[in-house]
Amino acid sequence: MSAPTVLISMGDAGSVVISAKGVQKRYDGFTAVAGIDLTIYEGEIFGIVGPNGAGKTTLLKMLCGLISESEGAIKILGHDFAKNATLIKKNIGYLPEESPLYENMRVMDYLIFFSEIFGVTKDTAKNRIREILSALDLPFHKKKIGDLSKGMKRKVAIARSLINDPDILIYDEPTSGLDPMTSKYITDFVRELKSDGKTIIFSAHNLYQVESICDRVLIMSNGKKIVNGKIDEIIREYGSVEYQIEFAIDNFCDLRLEDMEPCNGNYLVRTSDINDLNRIAKQIIGCDGDIVEMRTCETSLEEIFLALVGRSVM
Repeated sequence: MSAPTVLISMGDAGSVVISAKGVQKRYDGFTAVAGIDLTIYEGEIFGIVGPNGAGKTTLLKMLCGLISESEGAIKILGHDFAKNATLIKKNIGYLPEESPLYENMRVMDYLIFFSEIFGVTKDTAKNRIREILSALDLPFHKKKIGDLSKGMKRKVAIARSLINDPDILIYDEPTSGLDPMTSKYITDFVRELKSDGKTIIFSAHNLYQVESICDRVLIMSNGKKIVNGKIDEIIREYGSVEYQIEFAIDNFCDLRLEDMEPCNGNYLVRTSDINDLNRIAKQIIGCDGDIVEMRTCETSLEEIFLALVGRSVM
């Protein structure tokens, strides 16, 4: 069964930062990315998710100019890579999933080295590096990179991506393999980058993280687009809402409820109709029952992802 290819309306948005039309990437007869269309807007956080081998990293590498597309067209800030590669790359910060560092260098020396590659003056670089390290809570500027923990090394790699003060950040699995505390710190830091006006595109396997910080998301499988749109619209389109009412009651009198179940020493009723919820609540109160809690449970992005991607590989 083939997967649905759905483009959900984008609604109001800012100026276009990245546009991709019909983008494909082939390697010796293997198609890694197959006809992707994208529009990414200024100041948004855009997530790209999919199973291993979906084409996420290949797409990110094309967006930052590391590899060229086999077909289609990509424009960054209105420019083509073929004609304006230097200008475009000055406005991009890229963080690969695997990001080897020069472990014998000290943190400050390493970051100054990369600032020189981008043509940032030494004084400007030092001030910027201090600000970035402070924002990342990375006080080890005199330490050798090889002496840092995995989480601290990841922060150094993120600092490197910011050294040229780019408008666009392209991050491939920025929190991969990190402990929960460091992962949360970096996620919060990405939110702060958005508030500073950065446009952020990243791939991730953590669907909870994507749902919590992304404005829009592209779900990919086998190099193809499955869904692309605002997260709340995707959930509304492919998910469902369940209302739950937990209550305590001594005398059921005329209370007639189907599918009532025990819950925490009380009773629980589920419904997908808000009007039913209101009717049930009135019945409970009318029989002198006590409403303990009313809950709204929505389908998560992860549940939708598993359903759509599972369908795409059948």
